[in-house]
Amino acid sequence: MDLTPDQAALAVERHGCPNCDAPAGSACRTRGGKTAAKYHTPRFVLVPALREELEIPVPADRLPGRVWQQGPALAVVPAPRTERPVRIGYARTSTARQELASQLEALHRAECHKVFKEQISTRVKVRPELEKALALARQFKEAAPETPVIFTVHELKRLARNAAELMTLSAELQAGGIQLELLTGPLTGIYDPNGMGAMFFAVLAVAGQIERNYIREKTLEGQVTAAAKGNHGGRPKVIDDDMLTFAVALKDKGVPVPEIAKKLTIKTGKNAGKPPSVASLYRALAEAATVDDGLPLRPKPARIRRLEDLLTPEEIDLRERLQAQPHPNAEIRS
Repeated sequence: MDLTPDQAALAVERHGCPNCDAPAGSACRTRGGKTAAKYHTPRFVLVPALREELEIPVPADRLPGRVWQQGPALAVVPAPRTERPVRIGYARTSTARQELASQLEALHRAECHKVFKEQISTRVKVRPELEKALALARQFKEAAPETPVIFTVHELKRLARNAAELMTLSAELQAGGIQLELLTGPLTGIYDPNGMGAMFFAVLAVAGQIERNYIREKTLEGQVTAAAKGNHGGRPKVIDDDMLTFAVALKDKGVPVPEIAKKLTIKTGKNAGKPPSVASLYRALAEAATVDDGLPLRPKPARIRRLEDLLTPEEIDLRERLQAQPHPNAEIRS
């Protein structure tokens, strides 16, 4: 027994005796009307800490063996409030491809009275369903100030994207006396934004911002590493290297680009089996053109010439090379 004899007697006498009908505040009595030497078993088993005891003696100041007298009445202690808190749930995903089922299931297990859900990015400052959830929580708190109102989410990142947004939300919860509940993560639990809870919200805001910065840095590092290996991300090319080599060879023979496009076939993607567009082929051929240093040939800005302007050496060389080339339709004309 963890309680002293006096503590045990006081704990037992908080209850009336089911055996001898002794009221609370009095010792047990015998059938002969005397004070019992031990408390009756049905009475002391009502105290959880004494249920395993075989007997609990009555203290000497209760005068065991003397004529039973009723002890002083105990002050009525109000029972603790057992009102069920009101939980307002909120679930969110950034895109339609992400699923809400796991969040909704967790919120229903938490016995939320109302659950609001939406598919919207945290980059959007105005989130209608979040505003509705907070408004309903404030209405419950105003209608029943003594009833705990808890705003429940699956995890913290469903609420805000950065420290500023989280601190704004913390101020709203604090002003309304609304608690915040996190169902998953290392900080799972219910937090009151007042008192020590305000410090908790500040720490959460900083931790959330640090985590986002870390994810962003790792993403950029991964992109740089992939680019060094030749993987620049994005959609796969419609015209692969083999197709481009074939197209360049035909173009060098004088075949028009629209005719070349008809001879090519896309190998992958939703347009597999179809020829590429002429515009795509023009872009691919432009990217394939290189100068001596191996860098992509960028178009030079156009220069408006007047009749009296002299040709530059590059323009003279280009004119001579164009004049020396046979016309692509010379065979047809002959």
